[in-house]
Amino acid sequence: MHANDTNKIIYPELSYIVTGLCFEVQKDLGRFSRERQYCDVLEHKLKSRGISYEREKIITAGDDEEIKGNRVDFIIDGKILLEAKSLPYTTKQDYFQAQRYLKATNLKLAMIVNFRSKYLKPKRIVNNLI
Repeated sequence: MHANDTNKIIYPELSYIVTGLCFEVQKDLGRFSRERQYCDVLEHKLKSRGISYEREKIITAGDDEEIKGNRVDFIIDGKILLEAKSLPYTTKQDYFQAQRYLKATNLKLAMIVNFRSKYLKPKRIVNNLI
């Protein structure tokens, strides 16, 4: 890895588009809807823009393909793992969850989006193991 590589933003164009869609979702629904509602509207917006995604994808726990783990809210364009939240605030556990999901899916980038936040600030988590 070169010194300049650490300053590069992973998937800048796609991240920008996804972040914009999340702002639209929050504008449409406000701050106090349920997580499922936010995901439904985000799914509609992804479809309408022709962005490929997988919703509620089941990922395996650890290295055993037989053990089904958790469900990821979205994997967008096979690149970005997005976890939607509707909480008063996000916690360290949310970050740890995203890191586990990144490891399990072997993806480079996760975004945690808490739609209840007054000022929407998607959190980017990078998989340092890749």
